[in-house]
Amino acid sequence: MTLVKQLVQRAIHGNKVVIFSKTWCPYCHRAKAILQEAREPALAIELNKEERGADIQAYLAHTTGQSTVPNIFIGGKHVGGCSDLEDLESSGQLQALLANAKAGNNGSSSQQQQQQ
Repeated sequence: MTLVKQLVQRAIHGNKVVIFSKTWCPYCHRAKAILQEAREPALAIELNKEERGADIQAYLAHTTGQSTVPNIFIGGKHVGGCSDLEDLESSGQLQALLANAKAGNNGSSSQQQQQQ
């Protein structure tokens, strides 16, 4: 297993919510705000600040078919990007998805950060 694959899989399966993001992306900011409003802390991996950010984004594109950010996972499952998260929120499905989501450590990773 490559280092990038290990990093991605560990993040996805070790945290309830993960956002692969870029600090300058307005859609990433919106997705983080939606989760903050839902009172759900998320691990944000800022690809533009990661040494292997481009490799991580390429791996995610290969495995999910989505090459853009934010690339969001809830309960170990890929949910898509910002518009997908907005659709889940507006349909009322987001709260149920978050309530049923679990992580390998029940979302209590020391790496978790609540984003602003």
